[in-house]
Amino acid sequence: MKKIILIAALFITAKGFSQVFISKGVVEYEVKVNNHKSMGEGMWADMMRDKLPKISTSYYTLTFNNDKSIYQFNRKDLASKMPWDAGEEDNIWYNDYVNDKFVQQKNVFGETYILTDSLSNIKWKMTNENREIAGFNCRKAVGVIFDSVYVFAFYTDEITASSGPLSLHGLPGLILGITIPRMYTSWVATKVQVTEVEEKKMVAPKKGKQQKASELKASVIKLTKDYGSYGQQLVWKIFL
Repeated sequence: MKKIILIAALFITAKGFSQVFISKGVVEYEVKVNNHKSMGEGMWADMMRDKLPKISTSYYTLTFNNDKSIYQFNRKDLASKMPWDAGEEDNIWYNDYVNDKFVQQKNVFGETYILTDSLSNIKWKMTNENREIAGFNCRKAVGVIFDSVYVFAFYTDEITASSGPLSLHGLPGLILGITIPRMYTSWVATKVQVTEVEEKKMVAPKKGKQQKASELKASVIKLTKDYGSYGQQLVWKIFL
């Protein structure tokens, strides 16, 4: 009986030690955009559709710990590159979860801005659906951004950082997969590196004209009000 108890205790101990939670590292995301659908309808869209790649693919990296994260461009599939998206390569998303704020470097209509504001409060609803992404078991959650845009996210609680690509956050673990149907875009982690994070590289961007994100958003909405569905896509893309 003593041997049985000892074996059981060793098994429980080993099982407890085998569950290691990750709090810092680097994730690579593959980002796919359906350009033909995101252009909307109209004469201009009909003219350009056949001249542009249907799907664009690019790769971004998220460096994270439990306190903050930085998300930025890594590389692009040149065969599917859009002719007017060069400025997106300079965009940087810095999230400070301790102080509940973000700092973003964004190229907006050819001008570089440093946007600041409080982190958005995304209301998430958990589901029972699961999926494996980059070797991690992930659970599906559904959130709403921009008042009415649904976000379908898969997060893993094996990584404790409540972070994700862009400004998406607030789940009990790291977001490894996202689909936003109304933006015709998906983000899927292709690899996760469990590594020490260089704190000196996780700093807020400073290059650009200082602006409150909410103020610039109001200006962009006004400027693109006659662009139809494509204008709406631009607003979402700039301020996500």
